[in-house]
Amino acid sequence: MQQATNKPAHHITAPGDRVPIFQKAIYSIGGLVNSLQAAALGAMVIVLNIGLGMNPALVGLVGALPRLVDAISDPLTGYISDNIRTRWGRRRPVILFGAIAGGLFYALMFQLYKGHSESFYFWYFAGFQSLYFLGFTCFSIPWIALGYEMTPDYHERTRLQGASNFMGQFAWVIAPWFFKIMDNKSMFTDIVHGARILSIFLGAFMVVGGVLPAIFNKERFGNLPKPQIEKGAWNVTKDFFKGFAVTFKCRPFVKLCAATFLIFNGFMLASAFSAYVIFFYVYAGDYSKGGTLLGWFGSISSVCTFCVIFFATWLSTKIGKRSTFLITISISIIGYALKWIGYNPNHPYLLLIAAPFIAFGLGSLFTLVGSMVADVCDLDELKTDTRREGMFGAVYWWMVKLGLAVSSLLSGILLNATGFNIALGANQTAKALLYMRLCDIGIPIATSLAAIFIIMTFDISEAKACDIRKQVERRREERRSEKRQEEERRIEERRREV
Repeated sequence: MQQATNKPAHHITAPGDRVPIFQKAIYSIGGLVNSLQAAALGAMVIVLNIGLGMNPALVGLVGALPRLVDAISDPLTGYISDNIRTRWGRRRPVILFGAIAGGLFYALMFQLYKGHSESFYFWYFAGFQSLYFLGFTCFSIPWIALGYEMTPDYHERTRLQGASNFMGQFAWVIAPWFFKIMDNKSMFTDIVHGARILSIFLGAFMVVGGVLPAIFNKERFGNLPKPQIEKGAWNVTKDFFKGFAVTFKCRPFVKLCAATFLIFNGFMLASAFSAYVIFFYVYAGDYSKGGTLLGWFGSISSVCTFCVIFFATWLSTKIGKRSTFLITISISIIGYALKWIGYNPNHPYLLLIAAPFIAFGLGSLFTLVGSMVADVCDLDELKTDTRREGMFGAVYWWMVKLGLAVSSLLSGILLNATGFNIALGANQTAKALLYMRLCDIGIPIATSLAAIFIIMTFDISEAKACDIRKQVERRREERRSEKRQEEERRIEERRREV
């Protein structure tokens, strides 16, 4: 009898818990915009080094500095999104503002021209990148929180995150080709000119695609009662830091953040080195051929990721999210190892054999972990009686952005440490080329292994998540019942006074 009780119970998602196709589609367009902001920036920032001659360490620093802004803006935006009450909901007004501001500042960020000093490029790019991140934070944080609350079902959450991640992968399909586009001499005078024009088109798409969730997506908790917070800046500040601290006290959530930081940071570091290894080791400084291989590698990885998302979503309904995570990340480690064989100047396209395996990393990461964070939000409500999707989403994605900052900073420092010198062009030393490949392959393997050991201890299973949901909904009903009774008492007291 005890065994039957402990056996995970697979359930069928109730019709009321399913997210309609149209709602999923609109939310997923937001996923494309959200992914594009990372994929596009990562693919285009190389223009600062190759196009404008900035030192790689400065390029890394200029990418890391605005993350200091994120350290404040992300949780603050999450807090605001959780606590504001408007006629249009908690999330959608902030999403609308963020989409417009983010797209505008992305276009302005790359309006650079040759002939200025290195310090000018540094501060111009750092300033507009900070404004861009501020704007895009206002889009991404409430959009992420909206996804956490759109369904309470354990499996439907994975399907929603899978659909969003599926659409988001299109950004990673096209982003590897951005260098090839910017370097197209028939269209642009140089890659700096190409970056200026391409950024305008990308910024416009961010605006248009970003406003759609604000207009059409529905909020499940858009009409929650206004939080009971004492008036005054000091009391609001105390409440903010209290919510921030509670988030970090949730151990399952901290494990998800740590695992994501490690895997995403390792992936982005590898991506930064991959371009240089392809350009200077595989093709000996031929940017045209290197850009083509880089584009094919990125696109094939992204196309394979579409399949991984379907696979991870399906497998998680059979064996659970944690077990699926352990399998898919292990497969991605094999892919990183295969790059050592794939980096072959005599057979450059041998590198493509690694792409399908590497796709299991990010393809499963944001599909599974995004759904797992939604489960954590229910656990938090059970303990605190508060819906805090905005704060959880802010802290989680701040860890992702911190990973971007760390990878940006470390990539420049490590690239210099390898002995790479842009002035040498195709004549890089053999030692530098070896160290570049070691960083490209070894770092993501190490970070992925560390993430696997962390997630092995994550303990919110399907059965536990369903039990938490039942308890949370029972408490909500009890609070509604108490509120109705209190209202009835007030009405009765008014009648007696009359």
